[in-house]
Amino acid sequence: MVLGLAAVPAGAAPPAKLAYVSVGDSYSAGTGAGVANNPGSACWQSSPGYVDDVGRTGRVSLVANAACHGALLSGGSATSVGNQIAALATPTAGSPTPALNSATGLVSITAGANDVGVYQVLSVCATSSSAQCSAAVALSGAALPGLRAGLTATYLGLKQVAPNARIAVLGYPRLFDPANGFPVIPPTNQIILNQATDQLNASITAAVGASRAAGVDAQFVDVTDRFAGHAANSRDPWLVLDQSNPTADYNFHPTSTGYDEGYKSAIMGSVKPAQLAKK
Repeated sequence: MVLGLAAVPAGAAPPAKLAYVSVGDSYSAGTGAGVANNPGSACWQSSPGYVDDVGRTGRVSLVANAACHGALLSGGSATSVGNQIAALATPTAGSPTPALNSATGLVSITAGANDVGVYQVLSVCATSSSAQCSAAVALSGAALPGLRAGLTATYLGLKQVAPNARIAVLGYPRLFDPANGFPVIPPTNQIILNQATDQLNASITAAVGASRAAGVDAQFVDVTDRFAGHAANSRDPWLVLDQSNPTADYNFHPTSTGYDEGYKSAIMGSVKPAQLAKK
């Protein structure tokens, strides 16, 4: 842009860019934004997700996005967040310098929804009474203490392999606007599910707090306010809901606008990569 060029004095070095890496689940893999890349493979992504959007701001240098649709926090799967981090921290013959290292300045992560069975809960709440929906949410909630511990350990692990990085931990949006009626899920159950999202975000926030107390430069990035008025059943939705195919993988994920205006804007406004680069 001409304006940007004019702001740089002659002979001045270009602004420093943070080395940026992302890991996580489908929300970091861009599901919902567009056509999936390699659907059905062990790890698939869609674009443009928020990671792509942040990478295009000119404030960061995107090194790698290892996020996978459906990723759990840990476990035997190669796509788990733990294994994503391990792979990015391991030198290879083709890349002797691992993607996660002491020069990494920013890591973003979304994780936790799959570990508490969000899609199983959605399925119950779409087809059952409020009592059954509440019971499914309670069963999911029983996994939250273990999730908090697992997330805290994950953030600590990221610090070990990227000791100078700010870790941007993004939450999840409320999926529904109950005042707008009955799209697949009854309004009463929509309220229950939104409350479950709040509980999940509270657990993620608690894990961030625990990791910060242990010296991790982690920051929770809330997106709920940015998605207000843009739920899956809002008049201007930023979340996908294909009512002709209610079981589609991309349902209840951000649209390309949701990733850009919701997630990317939240990171840029909260984390401020340009300021981090000056430290």
